Amino acid sequence: MVAYLALEDGTIYRGTSIGVAGETVGEVVFNTAMSGYQEVLTDPSYHRQIVTMTYPQIGNYGINDSDMESAQIQVAGFVVREACRYPSNFTAKMSIEEYLRENRIVAVEGIDTRALTRRIRSQGAMKGIIYTDDFSPGDPVARARAWRGFEGYNAAGSVTCSKAYCWGSENEPANFDKSEHALRVVAMDFGIKYSTLRLLQAQGFDVVVVPAHASVQQIMSYKPDGVFLSNGPGDPAAVSYAVETIKSLLGRPPIFGICLGHQLVCLALGARSYKLKFGHHGANHPVKDLRSGKIEITAQNHGYCIDIDSLAGKGIEITHLNLNDRTCEGIACAQQRTISVQYHPESAPGPHDSRYLFGQFREMINH
Repeated sequence: MVAYLALEDGTIYRGTSIGVAGETVGEVVFNTAMSGYQEVLTDPSYHRQIVTMTYPQIGNYGINDSDMESAQIQVAGFVVREACRYPSNFTAKMSIEEYLRENRIVAVEGIDTRALTRRIRSQGAMKGIIYTDDFSPGDPVARARAWRGFEGYNAAGSVTCSKAYCWGSENEPANFDKSEHALRVVAMDFGIKYSTLRLLQAQGFDVVVVPAHASVQQIMSYKPDGVFLSNGPGDPAAVSYAVETIKSLLGRPPIFGICLGHQLVCLALGARSYKLKFGHHGANHPVKDLRSGKIEITAQNHGYCIDIDSLAGKGIEITHLNLNDRTCEGIACAQQRTISVQYHPESAPGPHDSRYLFGQFREMINH
C-alpha cells in the first residue's frame, strides 16, 4: 500500500505503508539514534510528533516487553528508510511493522530520509501529514498547515497520569504511608518514562507519581523528601499551572527536573523559553559539565529551550552547555536547593554517562 508524507512547505514524499491505513498529522522531527526505536516510539515526549529515524534500517532486533517506556506508542506517526521484517534477537516478540499495525499507527517507509532530514535542518521542524493511498485527505498540505502546532498547546496535560499512584505497586492498592526508613520522592508526571521511575527507585526512593495538575497541597501531603519534575512534550509556557505550583515548592523539598521539568523550573525561577529551529532528538548529543569540565554524550528529546541570557541575575548557575549549539543544558540554584538538566539522564535509549545525576539528587536530599 502506497503512503505519503506531506510537509507544510508543499514537499511530498512517496513511500510504502508499514502501519495502518488512514492519516495522521503532527510536527515532523528527526531522531539521530542508531538504536532504541522502541523507546522512542513509547516516549510520551513525542506526543503529536511524526518521528523520522535517520539510521537507515530500523527494527533489526524486533520488539520486546522490556523496552517499553510507557503503556503504549506515543508518536503521531513514524518514518523510516527501511523496516526490518525479520528481526534477529531472542527477546523479540514481533517485528516493528507488526507492532505499528497492532497499535494502529500510520507509518511510512521507503522515502529518502536523508533528504527529509536535510530539509528539516534547513527549514526547521514542520507540520506534516502521513496518509495512505486508499485514503483521501483532500489537500494534504492544507491539512498539515491547518494543524494547531505546539505553541500554546498544553501537550503535557494529554499524557500525564489521571491520578496519583505508587511506583512499583501498580497491581496492589496504593499505599501512600511513608516507610519509616525510605526517602520519599514525589514525581510530577508531565510524560514520565518507566526507566526514570526505575532509576529513582534504584536510589532507594519511595516514589509517588502525581498528575501534572497536582496542587502544592496534594504534593506536600505525601511528605516528600524531594520532588522530581519529569520529561514531557510541547511548549513549557503552556503548562503555566505547573509553573505556579513549582514556584510554591521552591525552597521547600529539594527539586530535580529533567527535559520539560528543567524548562518548567527555569520558568518558575523567572527565565524565558523559546522554540528551537528543529529541536534536539537523539542519543548522541555532546554536553559539557561546566563544573568538572567533562563531556557527556547524552540522550535528548525536546523542541523548546531556555533562553540562556534570561538566567542572568537570578542566582542561577549554568552547569551544563550543549556543545553543538551552545544552548543551556543544565542549571543549579543553591538557594532553592534545585538542579535540572535539559537532556534525559535516564538514557533510554542512549549512553549512561548522565545517570550519576540521580545519585546527586539523593545526596542533595541527604544534606
